[in-house]
Amino acid sequence: AAALERRRTGRGAGPGVDLRLQHALYERTVYRGLRAALGGRVVRASSGGSPLSRELALFYEGIGIPVHDGYGLTETAGGITMQPLGREKAGTVGKALPGTAVEVADDGEILVSGPSVFQGYVGDEVATRAVLRGGRLATGDLGHLDAEGYLTITGRKKDVILTSGGKSVAPALLEQRLRAHPLVHQAVVVGDDRPCVGALITLDPQFLAHWRAGLALHGDAPGQKAREENALREEVGRAVAAANSAVSRAESIRVFRVLPEPFDVAGGLLTPSLKPRRSAIVERYAFEIDAMYQARSPRRAAADAMARWEESDDVFR
Repeated sequence: AAALERRRTGRGAGPGVDLRLQHALYERTVYRGLRAALGGRVVRASSGGSPLSRELALFYEGIGIPVHDGYGLTETAGGITMQPLGREKAGTVGKALPGTAVEVADDGEILVSGPSVFQGYVGDEVATRAVLRGGRLATGDLGHLDAEGYLTITGRKKDVILTSGGKSVAPALLEQRLRAHPLVHQAVVVGDDRPCVGALITLDPQFLAHWRAGLALHGDAPGQKAREENALREEVGRAVAAANSAVSRAESIRVFRVLPEPFDVAGGLLTPSLKPRRSAIVERYAFEIDAMYQARSPRRAAADAMARWEESDDVFR
């Protein structure tokens, strides 16, 4: 799928003979069954609500079901962007629809103008002035446009984390990359007024059971449990390292804590649409967050404390 994308966007020659043969083999042995599980007649799909990762978009295209990721808001009466047919670019939400203009402000916020943008919130002039600026709608979403006009969404402006060192970090990409690991069920990135970025992680119980069954550890029970915990921490550490590979060093996760229970709607930690309530999660797990940073906190003089946070790569201490 990645090779096909390079060819249709003019950035490469497409898949070679070996790759086409591999794909033909998987088509006969795997992909047909996957499409059958999705109904057997699906040829295209659309995605919205939150950005679709590049890896997931390429996966579905690879099995024969291109997914067209789009972007829109209630305040724009529907769509703003969509993938152009035959020129799809995975990891983006496509290009602006005809008649719609998309810009990105200096702070990364996506601005939209056009006939579909609403005139304001009924009876709420204050909220209207906050989002309508010179005829452009301030969406509250963060993103960037590439040279061809494809829009990539990177997070929500209100979710941006500001570390004590003054670094602004959009958590959405890190959280998305963490959840790509099969062991990770949920992830919330923290770090406001902290010396570095951290993460609260919950594990997928089904995959955790499968992972534990495959460990095949030997020895006495106490020793086995300790080795299992070490192996689990190393596996989560690999998930963290994979997430960090998508961001700069200053934006990377340096500390993490695995929580014993998942976030849920009943506990007030997820919205009805299953999105994390960040402020509620940070409040609920304030003790765990403090302990996570204290365990990692440097023990040298305050004058060089920040330097040590920036120099160390060991996320396990």
